[in-house]
Amino acid sequence: MGCGKSVVGVLVAQRAGAPFHDLDFVIENEVGMPISEIFATRGEAAFRAIESQLLPRVLQPGAVVALGGGAPVDESNWRLIVERSTTVFLDCGFETIWNRISGTTNRPLLAANSRVELEALLQQRRPRYMEAVHRVDGDRSADVVADEILQIWSD
Repeated sequence: MGCGKSVVGVLVAQRAGAPFHDLDFVIENEVGMPISEIFATRGEAAFRAIESQLLPRVLQPGAVVALGGGAPVDESNWRLIVERSTTVFLDCGFETIWNRISGTTNRPLLAANSRVELEALLQQRRPRYMEAVHRVDGDRSADVVADEILQIWSD
């Protein structure tokens, strides 16, 4: 959340001439409501089930994919992600993330959690993120991060 996956993903896909899929947008289109509404009406567990169900659809060869921050935490999801893709962790400090997301209204985890709780959630998820094959400093501009990922992807 807030590390720039969607923005950077679009830039990488455009520069590579590749399709781009944002799993959160795919979920919203499939369900017909925003993520925040899915969380509010169905709960996080239902959202995660939908996320896992739609994950194989976005993990297509040659596509750039932005996954929600919780998607790789599920063990079955992670196995599929590793099997089908080159994994890149956009590693951002919490201060950067907080500056990017505070004040937004479309993030259910932000609405339901304090700053301290969100920082704890990031620390809880971080070991899984660190399992990615590549780690890129996400504290930099989206343009610079996209260039680095494009270099990784083309190697």
